[in-house]
Amino acid sequence: MDKIKILIVDDEVEFAEALAERMEIRGFLMETVNSGADALAAIGSTCFPDVVLLDLKMPDMSGFEVLTVIKEKYPSIEVIMLTGHGAASGGSDSMKKGAFDFIMKPVDFKDLIEKIQDAYQKKISTSS
Repeated sequence: MDKIKILIVDDEVEFAEALAERMEIRGFLMETVNSGADALAAIGSTCFPDVVLLDLKMPDMSGFEVLTVIKEKYPSIEVIMLTGHGAASGGSDSMKKGAFDFIMKPVDFKDLIEKIQDAYQKKISTSS
């Protein structure tokens, strides 16, 4: 199986870096950015991830805005929304906009890995 390419988009730099390190140990290819604008720039130029882990609340662009652009321009990329703000309504809203799933922080790492693998399976099954 190919390594799953993941882009973490979170304005909490320490959280993003720590999560990326844990995932790299498990064999994922990781890239992190800390804003919505940087995420869209990275996807458009340097990386084309299989799965994006996208924070819902960021200072420059909301996760909803980033999700909307990703799904319009790159519909094959699966997006898992993350939030530490307890907004359950954000989960249903993001699913309506095309997110694969929605996870509350702090994330359960085992659960997150399973959701990433499920998102990747969906991506490869719909693109073949």
